[in-house]
Amino acid sequence: MRLSIFVGCFVVAAVAVHFGLLPAGTNGSNPIWVILLALILSAPLSYVLLRKQRDEMSEQIVATVDRAKERLDANRTREDHVTQ
Repeated sequence: MRLSIFVGCFVVAAVAVHFGLLPAGTNGSNPIWVILLALILSAPLSYVLLRKQRDEMSEQIVATVDRAKERLDANRTREDHVTQ
């Protein structure tokens, strides 16, 4: 999804530079300039548009970490009972 947002911004930036809506860069740096413009445009868009997916992934990671902590605590207490 992030890649498609970048590609869309790249196309928009390339068209805008081609038609003179945005500056074209200096001394033949046009492709690099368009890539930088696309990165600058796509970063905030991705942050806003992908917020829901990022939050869902965060919840999954938190749940996985919590389960791992519970297993470690269970193993730790089981070992303590064996040695006592």
